[in-house]
Amino acid sequence: MIEVYFEDVDAFDLDVALINQWLKDVAHEENHELGEVSMILCSDEHLLEMNRKHLDHDYYTDIITFDYTEEDVVSGDLFISIDRVKDNANTHKEMFHVELLRVMVHGVLHLLGYKDKSEEEQKLMREKENWALGLIVSRET
Repeated sequence: MIEVYFEDVDAFDLDVALINQWLKDVAHEENHELGEVSMILCSDEHLLEMNRKHLDHDYYTDIITFDYTEEDVVSGDLFISIDRVKDNANTHKEMFHVELLRVMVHGVLHLLGYKDKSEEEQKLMREKENWALGLIVSRET
């Protein structure tokens, strides 16, 4: 089950039921079950502080994933910078909500075991993101 929280940003409407079902389907397609996943939508500064404190990284990022997955039950905390999502959407000429969905599923894909350190891993991650986005975009229309 997905829980969404807002930290240091103004709250906005999200179809949490749709997102929950979508991510449940993504996990199921990867032979996993969706457990408890918290999405904390926050500011750049909040996420930077998390990055410094927990990962000893001193840079902005769009997401930090804390993985609590046990066996086939996907669980974790996803901290997502709304500021980075907005900037990435502008840079890539994408709608904000599509970029937000991409970052959300990116975090879930990390919980499913996908990495993005090497070029090959990044390519596979992008393919999986695009596949997953195709699942939800068809539901929205």
